[in-house]
Amino acid sequence: MNRHFASRKAAHVLGFAGLIPFVGLSLGCWLVQRDWLPILVSGQLSYGVAILSFLGGVHWGAALLCSEISSTRTRLALLWGVTPSLIGVAAAQLLIGVGFAVMTAAFILVYLIDRRLYAWYRLPDWLLVLRLRLTCVVVAALALTFVAVNLRS
Repeated sequence: MNRHFASRKAAHVLGFAGLIPFVGLSLGCWLVQRDWLPILVSGQLSYGVAILSFLGGVHWGAALLCSEISSTRTRLALLWGVTPSLIGVAAAQLLIGVGFAVMTAAFILVYLIDRRLYAWYRLPDWLLVLRLRLTCVVVAALALTFVAVNLRS
């Protein structure tokens, strides 16, 4: 892994900027006319798929760049790397309630697995702290969107 990674601040700024669609779409579900809810829900689930795919892609990059892990762990990391996007796509195709539950569970699961695999790649400790904070906001935004849709429909 890149031992000269000095962009901690950039990772934080961009990570939190990535929350804007989650939070904005969630707030929108509380504020706009009910006719707009399907569009906002679709946007929330679609963005969730994109972010889950990104989180999986991190494993591809890290596993391919880290020369310190075994070939077995590399294969496991690559396999895991495609799994979040597959879960996300499946969640986006389900009924809204089930879809949001699966999407929310996927973000929690991805974080829990990342806690283990990031150690394989020797990623900096602060990255998991950042991931936890981002995951908490994503989970809250998804939950609030689900509640808004159910209360306002």
